[in-house]
Amino acid sequence: MSANNDVLLLVKDLVMHFPIYRGVIRRQVGAVHAVDGISFDVKRGETLGLVGESGCGKTTTGRVILQLYKPTAGHVHFKGADLVSLKGEELRWMRREMQMIFQDPYASLNPRMTVAQIISEPLIVHNVAAGKEIQERVGQLLELVSLNPDFAGRYPHEFSGGQRQRIGVARALALQPELIICDEPISALDVSIQAQVINLLEELQERFNLTYLFIAHDLSVVRHISKRVAVMYLGVIVELADRDDLYHEPLHPYTQALLSAVPIPDPVADARRKRIILEGDVPSPANPPSGCRFRTRCPIADAICAETRPEFRGVKADHYVACHKV
Repeated sequence: MSANNDVLLLVKDLVMHFPIYRGVIRRQVGAVHAVDGISFDVKRGETLGLVGESGCGKTTTGRVILQLYKPTAGHVHFKGADLVSLKGEELRWMRREMQMIFQDPYASLNPRMTVAQIISEPLIVHNVAAGKEIQERVGQLLELVSLNPDFAGRYPHEFSGGQRQRIGVARALALQPELIICDEPISALDVSIQAQVINLLEELQERFNLTYLFIAHDLSVVRHISKRVAVMYLGVIVELADRDDLYHEPLHPYTQALLSAVPIPDPVADARRKRIILEGDVPSPANPPSGCRFRTRCPIADAICAETRPEFRGVKADHYVACHKV
Protein backbone atom coordinates (compact mmCIF):
# COMPACT_ATOMS: atom_id res chain seq x y z
CA MET A 1 0.00 0.00 0.00
CA SER A 2 1.12 3.55 -0.69
CA ALA A 3 2.35 5.82 2.10
CA ASN A 4 3.04 9.11 0.31
CA ASN A 5 1.53 12.58 0.49
CA ASP A 6 -1.04 11.77 -2.23
CA VAL A 7 -2.80 9.31 0.08
CA LEU A 8 -5.75 10.84 1.91
CA LEU A 9 -7.02 7.69 3.62
CA LEU A 10 -4.93 4.70 4.71
CA VAL A 11 -6.60 1.67 6.29
CA LYS A 12 -4.26 -0.89 7.89
CA ASP A 13 -5.21 -4.33 9.25
CA LEU A 14 -8.73 -3.18 10.10
CA VAL A 15 -10.81 -5.62 12.18
CA MET A 16 -14.43 -5.27 13.31
CA HIS A 17 -16.01 -8.12 15.27
CA PHE A 18 -19.50 -7.86 16.74
CA PRO A 19 -19.94 -9.97 19.90
CA ILE A 20 -22.74 -12.56 20.12
CA TYR A 21 -24.38 -12.79 23.55
CA ARG A 22 -26.68 -15.48 24.92
CA GLY A 23 -28.35 -16.42 28.17
CA VAL A 24 -29.79 -14.44 31.04
CA ILE A 25 -26.39 -13.14 32.15
CA ARG A 26 -25.52 -12.11 28.58
CA ARG A 27 -22.43 -14.28 28.19
CA GLN A 28 -20.45 -13.87 24.98
CA VAL A 29 -20.47 -17.10 22.98
CA GLY A 30 -18.92 -15.91 19.75
CA ALA A 31 -18.46 -13.00 17.36
CA VAL A 32 -19.54 -11.96 13.89
CA HIS A 33 -16.37 -11.39 11.84
CA ALA A 34 -17.77 -8.50 9.79
CA VAL A 35 -14.35 -7.10 8.83
CA ASP A 36 -11.28 -9.26 9.37
CA GLY A 37 -7.95 -7.58 8.68
CA ILE A 38 -8.25 -5.45 5.55
CA SER A 39 -5.77 -2.89 4.20
CA PHE A 40 -6.11 -0.34 1.41
CA ASP A 41 -5.53 3.31 0.63
CA VAL A 42 -7.45 6.05 -1.18
CA LYS A 43 -5.56 8.82 -2.94
CA ARG A 44 -6.68 12.45 -3.03
CA GLY A 45 -9.23 13.15 -5.72
CA GLU A 46 -9.76 9.53 -6.76
CA THR A 47 -12.70 7.13 -6.44
CA LEU A 48 -12.03 3.70 -4.96
CA GLY A 49 -14.82 1.22 -5.61
CA LEU A 50 -15.54 -1.40 -2.94
CA VAL A 51 -17.62 -4.28 -4.27
CA GLY A 52 -18.87 -7.64 -3.04
CA GLU A 53 -21.95 -9.64 -2.15
CA SER A 54 -24.48 -8.42 0.39
CA GLY A 55 -23.25 -9.11 3.92
CA CYS A 56 -19.54 -9.18 3.03
CA GLY A 57 -18.72 -6.18 5.27
CA LYS A 58 -18.68 -3.26 2.84
CA THR A 59 -21.01 -0.97 4.80
CA THR A 60 -19.34 -1.90 8.10
CA THR A 61 -15.99 -0.88 6.58
CA GLY A 62 -17.38 2.55 5.70
CA ARG A 63 -18.86 3.06 9.14
CA VAL A 64 -15.66 1.99 10.90
CA ILE A 65 -13.64 4.45 8.79
CA LEU A 66 -15.93 7.24 10.03
CA GLN A 67 -15.62 5.84 13.59
CA LEU A 68 -19.37 5.26 13.83
CA TYR A 69 -18.17 1.86 15.06
CA LYS A 70 -14.98 1.61 17.09
CA PRO A 71 -12.87 -1.10 15.46
CA THR A 72 -11.75 -4.23 17.28
CA ALA A 73 -8.23 -3.71 15.93
CA GLY A 74 -6.32 -1.91 13.22
CA HIS A 75 -5.76 1.69 12.17
CA VAL A 76 -7.50 4.31 10.03
CA HIS A 77 -5.14 7.11 9.01
CA PHE A 78 -6.86 10.19 7.58
CA LYS A 79 -4.72 13.18 6.60
CA GLY A 80 -1.93 11.72 8.70
CA ALA A 81 -3.98 11.28 11.91
CA ASP A 82 -5.00 7.88 13.30
CA LEU A 83 -8.76 8.24 13.81
CA VAL A 84 -8.89 5.15 16.04
CA SER A 85 -6.85 6.92 18.71
CA LEU A 86 -8.81 10.19 18.56
CA LYS A 87 -11.60 11.02 21.00
CA GLY A 88 -13.91 13.88 21.89
CA GLU A 89 -13.25 17.23 20.28
CA GLU A 90 -10.32 15.97 18.19
CA LEU A 91 -12.47 13.31 16.52
CA ARG A 92 -15.37 15.74 16.14
CA TRP A 93 -13.08 18.17 14.35
CA MET A 94 -11.83 15.49 11.94
CA ARG A 95 -15.38 14.40 11.16
CA ARG A 96 -15.97 17.73 9.46
CA GLU A 97 -13.63 16.48 6.73
CA MET A 98 -15.48 13.15 6.27
CA GLN A 99 -19.12 12.61 5.36
CA MET A 100 -21.37 9.77 4.24
CA ILE A 101 -24.14 9.37 1.67
CA PHE A 102 -26.42 6.62 2.93
CA GLN A 103 -27.99 3.81 0.94
CA ASP A 104 -31.70 4.34 1.57
CA PRO A 105 -32.93 7.89 0.86
CA TYR A 106 -36.28 6.98 2.44
CA ALA A 107 -34.71 6.08 5.81
CA SER A 108 -31.74 8.44 6.02
CA LEU A 109 -33.78 11.68 6.11
CA ASN A 110 -35.75 12.63 9.22
CA PRO A 111 -39.43 12.84 8.15
CA ARG A 112 -40.16 15.43 10.87
CA MET A 113 -37.55 17.89 9.61
CA THR A 114 -37.76 20.20 6.61
CA VAL A 115 -35.13 20.09 3.88
CA ALA A 116 -33.61 23.29 5.25
CA GLN A 117 -33.33 21.76 8.74
CA ILE A 118 -31.80 18.54 7.36
CA ILE A 119 -29.13 20.30 5.30
CA SER A 120 -28.36 22.96 7.92
CA GLU A 121 -28.01 20.51 10.81
CA PRO A 122 -24.27 19.84 10.17
CA LEU A 123 -23.64 23.59 9.95
CA ILE A 124 -25.32 24.17 13.31
CA VAL A 125 -23.77 21.14 15.06
CA HIS A 126 -20.26 22.15 14.01
CA ASN A 127 -20.95 25.85 14.55
CA VAL A 128 -19.74 26.98 11.12
CA ALA A 129 -22.69 29.24 10.22
CA ALA A 130 -25.52 31.15 11.88
CA GLY A 131 -28.56 33.27 11.04
CA LYS A 132 -29.03 34.34 7.42
CA GLU A 133 -25.76 32.71 6.47
CA ILE A 134 -27.38 29.30 7.07
CA GLN A 135 -30.30 30.14 4.76
CA GLU A 136 -27.93 31.30 2.03
CA ARG A 137 -25.77 28.20 2.39
CA VAL A 138 -28.82 25.88 2.20
CA GLY A 139 -29.94 27.60 -1.00
CA GLN A 140 -26.47 27.25 -2.53
CA LEU A 141 -26.30 23.57 -1.64
CA LEU A 142 -29.72 22.86 -3.16
CA GLU A 143 -28.66 24.57 -6.38
CA LEU A 144 -25.45 22.51 -6.38
CA VAL A 145 -27.49 19.29 -6.49
CA SER A 146 -29.93 20.70 -9.09
CA LEU A 147 -32.87 21.28 -6.73
CA ASN A 148 -34.94 24.45 -6.48
CA PRO A 149 -33.96 26.48 -3.37
CA ASP A 150 -37.68 27.18 -2.88
CA PHE A 151 -38.03 23.52 -1.85
CA ALA A 152 -36.19 24.23 1.42
CA GLY A 153 -39.41 24.46 3.43
CA ARG A 154 -40.76 21.11 2.25
CA TYR A 155 -40.58 17.72 4.00
CA PRO A 156 -38.91 14.54 2.67
CA HIS A 157 -42.21 12.77 1.88
CA GLU A 158 -42.90 15.42 -0.77
CA PHE A 159 -39.93 14.28 -2.88
CA SER A 160 -39.15 11.32 -5.11
CA GLY A 161 -36.37 8.85 -4.28
CA GLY A 162 -33.90 10.56 -6.60
CA GLN A 163 -34.67 13.99 -5.16
CA ARG A 164 -34.26 12.64 -1.62
CA GLN A 165 -30.86 11.25 -2.48
CA ARG A 166 -29.88 14.66 -3.87
CA ILE A 167 -30.87 16.14 -0.51
CA GLY A 168 -28.59 13.56 1.13
CA VAL A 169 -25.75 14.62 -1.18
CA ALA A 170 -26.37 18.29 -0.30
CA ARG A 171 -26.20 17.44 3.41
CA ALA A 172 -22.92 15.57 2.88
CA LEU A 173 -21.45 18.63 1.10
CA ALA A 174 -22.55 21.12 3.78
CA LEU A 175 -19.24 21.08 5.67
CA GLN A 176 -17.09 21.01 2.52
CA PRO A 177 -15.49 17.62 3.28
CA GLU A 178 -12.54 16.08 1.48
CA LEU A 179 -13.69 12.46 1.78
CA ILE A 180 -17.21 11.20 1.10
CA ILE A 181 -18.15 7.56 1.69
CA CYS A 182 -20.92 6.63 -0.74
CA ASP A 183 -22.72 3.62 0.75
CA GLU A 184 -24.59 2.17 -2.24
CA PRO A 185 -26.15 5.58 -2.96
CA ILE A 186 -28.04 4.46 -6.07
CA SER A 187 -29.16 0.89 -5.23
CA ALA A 188 -32.63 2.02 -4.10
CA LEU A 189 -33.25 4.18 -7.19
CA ASP A 190 -34.66 3.54 -10.68
CA VAL A 191 -32.08 2.93 -13.41
CA SER A 192 -32.72 6.27 -15.16
CA ILE A 193 -32.34 8.13 -11.85
CA GLN A 194 -29.18 6.18 -11.03
CA ALA A 195 -27.42 7.69 -14.04
CA GLN A 196 -28.40 11.21 -12.96
CA VAL A 197 -27.04 10.71 -9.43
CA ILE A 198 -23.80 9.17 -10.74
CA ASN A 199 -23.31 12.10 -13.12
CA LEU A 200 -23.97 14.51 -10.25
CA LEU A 201 -21.34 12.81 -8.06
CA GLU A 202 -18.78 12.97 -10.88
CA GLU A 203 -19.48 16.67 -11.51
CA LEU A 204 -19.13 17.48 -7.82
CA GLN A 205 -15.89 15.50 -7.59
CA GLU A 206 -14.37 17.41 -10.49
CA ARG A 207 -15.53 20.76 -9.16
CA PHE A 208 -14.45 20.35 -5.52
CA ASN A 209 -11.66 17.73 -5.88
CA LEU A 210 -13.59 15.29 -3.70
CA THR A 211 -12.35 11.83 -2.77
CA TYR A 212 -14.87 8.98 -2.82
CA LEU A 213 -15.00 5.51 -1.32
CA PHE A 214 -17.81 4.14 -3.48
CA ILE A 215 -19.47 1.07 -1.96
CA ALA A 216 -21.66 -0.92 -4.35
CA HIS A 217 -22.54 -4.35 -5.66
CA ASP A 218 -23.31 -3.22 -9.22
CA LEU A 219 -20.06 -3.93 -11.06
CA SER A 220 -21.09 -1.94 -14.16
CA VAL A 221 -21.62 1.23 -12.10
CA VAL A 222 -18.35 0.70 -10.23
CA ARG A 223 -16.46 0.32 -13.50
CA HIS A 224 -17.91 3.61 -14.73
CA ILE A 225 -17.18 5.77 -11.67
CA SER A 226 -14.09 4.20 -10.03
CA LYS A 227 -10.40 4.57 -10.76
CA ARG A 228 -9.45 1.52 -8.69
CA VAL A 229 -11.59 -1.35 -7.42
CA ALA A 230 -11.34 -3.51 -4.29
CA VAL A 231 -13.24 -6.81 -4.21
CA MET A 232 -14.45 -7.96 -0.79
CA TYR A 233 -15.60 -11.42 0.30
CA LEU A 234 -16.72 -12.43 3.80
CA GLY A 235 -14.86 -9.68 5.65
CA VAL A 236 -11.60 -9.69 3.67
CA ILE A 237 -10.37 -7.97 0.50
CA VAL A 238 -9.44 -10.64 -2.04
CA GLU A 239 -8.30 -8.38 -4.90
CA LEU A 240 -7.42 -4.71 -5.44
CA ALA A 241 -6.36 -3.24 -8.76
CA ASP A 242 -6.76 -0.49 -11.31
CA ARG A 243 -10.25 -0.58 -12.84
CA ASP A 244 -9.21 -1.57 -16.37
CA ASP A 245 -6.66 -4.09 -15.15
CA LEU A 246 -9.20 -5.76 -12.86
CA TYR A 247 -11.96 -5.98 -15.46
CA HIS A 248 -9.70 -7.17 -18.28
CA GLU A 249 -7.60 -9.63 -16.26
CA PRO A 250 -9.18 -10.65 -12.92
CA LEU A 251 -6.83 -12.94 -11.00
CA HIS A 252 -8.83 -14.15 -8.00
CA PRO A 253 -11.40 -16.91 -8.66
CA TYR A 254 -14.09 -14.93 -6.84
CA THR A 255 -13.48 -11.81 -8.95
CA GLN A 256 -13.61 -13.96 -12.09
CA ALA A 257 -16.97 -15.39 -11.01
CA LEU A 258 -18.38 -11.94 -10.21
CA LEU A 259 -17.34 -10.46 -13.55
CA SER A 260 -18.70 -13.44 -15.48
CA ALA A 261 -22.16 -12.50 -14.17
CA VAL A 262 -22.05 -8.91 -15.47
CA PRO A 263 -24.38 -8.53 -18.50
CA ILE A 264 -22.73 -7.60 -21.81
CA PRO A 265 -24.74 -5.53 -24.30
CA ASP A 266 -23.25 -7.54 -27.20
CA PRO A 267 -25.25 -10.82 -27.58
CA VAL A 268 -22.51 -12.46 -29.68
CA ALA A 269 -19.78 -11.76 -27.12
CA ASP A 270 -22.13 -12.74 -24.30
CA ALA A 271 -22.80 -16.12 -25.94
CA ARG A 272 -19.06 -16.81 -26.32
CA ARG A 273 -17.95 -16.14 -22.76
CA LYS A 274 -17.93 -18.77 -20.05
CA ARG A 275 -20.25 -18.24 -17.08
CA ILE A 276 -18.71 -19.30 -13.75
CA ILE A 277 -21.32 -20.74 -11.40
CA LEU A 278 -20.27 -20.82 -7.74
CA GLU A 279 -21.50 -23.81 -5.76
CA GLY A 280 -22.76 -23.70 -2.20
CA ASP A 281 -23.78 -20.78 0.00
CA VAL A 282 -21.76 -17.99 1.54
CA PRO A 283 -20.49 -19.22 4.95
CA SER A 284 -21.67 -17.48 8.11
CA PRO A 285 -19.42 -14.59 9.23
CA ALA A 286 -19.95 -15.89 12.77
CA ASN A 287 -18.11 -19.09 11.81
CA PRO A 288 -15.87 -18.35 8.80
CA PRO A 289 -13.83 -21.11 7.14
CA SER A 290 -10.22 -21.68 8.15
CA GLY A 291 -7.48 -20.54 5.80
CA CYS A 292 -8.88 -18.89 2.69
CA ARG A 293 -12.40 -17.53 3.21
CA PHE A 294 -13.39 -18.44 -0.35
CA ARG A 295 -12.12 -22.04 -0.34
CA THR A 296 -15.54 -23.65 0.36
CA ARG A 297 -16.82 -22.33 -2.97
CA CYS A 298 -13.60 -22.12 -4.96
CA PRO A 299 -13.26 -24.49 -7.96
CA ILE A 300 -9.42 -24.65 -7.65
CA ALA A 301 -8.99 -24.91 -3.86
CA ASP A 302 -6.69 -27.59 -2.39
CA ALA A 303 -5.21 -28.55 1.00
CA ILE A 304 -3.09 -25.43 1.55
CA CYS A 305 -6.17 -23.23 1.13
CA ALA A 306 -7.74 -24.84 4.22
CA GLU A 307 -4.56 -24.62 6.31
CA THR A 308 -3.13 -21.15 5.65
CA ARG A 309 -4.77 -17.79 5.11
CA PRO A 310 -3.39 -16.37 1.83
CA GLU A 311 -1.28 -13.24 2.04
CA PHE A 312 -2.66 -10.09 0.46
CA ARG A 313 0.29 -9.31 -1.80
CA GLY A 314 1.24 -7.41 -4.91
CA VAL A 315 1.56 -9.65 -7.96
CA LYS A 316 2.24 -6.86 -10.46
CA ALA A 317 2.16 -3.06 -10.58
CA ASP A 318 -0.69 -1.80 -8.39
CA HIS A 319 -2.44 -5.18 -8.49
CA TYR A 320 -2.92 -6.98 -5.16
CA VAL A 321 -4.52 -10.37 -4.61
CA ALA A 322 -5.04 -12.83 -1.76
CA CYS A 323 -4.82 -16.29 -3.32
CA HIS A 324 -2.34 -19.17 -3.02
CA LYS A 325 -2.92 -20.12 -6.67
CA VAL A 326 -2.03 -16.76 -8.22
